[in-house]
Amino acid sequence: MAIRTILADDHRMFRDGLRALIEKEQDIKVIGEAENGRATVQLVRELSPDVVVMDIGMPDLNGVEATRQIAAQCPSVRVIALSMHSDKRFVTEMLHAGASGYLLKDCAFQELAQAIRTVARNQAYLSPPIAKAVITNYAGRSSRRKASALTSREREVLQLLAEGKNTKEIASALNVSVKTVETHRAQIMERLDLHSVAELTKFAIREGLTSLED
Repeated sequence: MAIRTILADDHRMFRDGLRALIEKEQDIKVIGEAENGRATVQLVRELSPDVVVMDIGMPDLNGVEATRQIAAQCPSVRVIALSMHSDKRFVTEMLHAGASGYLLKDCAFQELAQAIRTVARNQAYLSPPIAKAVITNYAGRSSRRKASALTSREREVLQLLAEGKNTKEIASALNVSVKTVETHRAQIMERLDLHSVAELTKFAIREGLTSLED
């Protein structure tokens, strides 16, 4: 089944070009387009896509706020930021809002296609320059975020989350209930002060709990 995708960007020409490229990919389908964040959130509610490719600097409602609303209202939908901004402020804000991926607009199209496939599998995808900035940023944070702050079972759950396993899969792998996994996940996020799967994945990579695979 094709990955159902929405394109959100305020430049029609950019959307047209991107759609033309995506239509050549057999496993990805564009099901809608929006020119601002508010329209994007509404479209997500109506169409329930798998992935949203989101610009950050859009009128009416910016990409960060749109991503935050989508994450709250439609948590199964994955958002990829596709932006001209490489500043770590924008990256951090998008990841904190709930984005699963971040790429720069000058990336090759095949990298974007790869990112769409990756986040559709509930994994995080950051372009190499963005990943470097994010990991460096996390490396400079306080020692209370060290993996040693987690219990052995929490480290297990964190690794599985970072590797793209969903709650039911983790519960099965660890032979515990779904509710127990949800409790562990909430405790991990509280202990580390992290707020999305993408942030947890980056933490897990930095601490050597997992690696970012294609």
